[in-house]
Amino acid sequence: MIFVSDKAKEKVSKLMEEGGHAPDAGYFLRVSVVGGGCSGLSYKMDFDNQSKPGDQVFEDNGVKVVTDLKSFLYLVNTTLEFSEGLNGKGFYFNNPNASRTCACGESFSV
Repeated sequence: MIFVSDKAKEKVSKLMEEGGHAPDAGYFLRVSVVGGGCSGLSYKMDFDNQSKPGDQVFEDNGVKVVTDLKSFLYLVNTTLEFSEGLNGKGFYFNNPNASRTCACGESFSV
């Protein structure tokens, strides 16, 4: 399961609305893990409306989240968070599987 915090839900919903990516038109949040970043792996998020073979589909807090099977292995029980303010990070992942993260929080290793 991939979880979505209340603040992340609000921001995702707002961005989907502003971008014309309505959930009733089949759009969802695609989350994946890609190679890169100073710790070796980075998170990637996009809006998508095309499912792919092997996709893992979850819905939490009213947000449909889809990830490929390989990324899901890194994302099990991860929570998508959102922080704003003077020291806000924007979107970030609270990933219990990460053994190390970089200072900016955008990459990790397991």
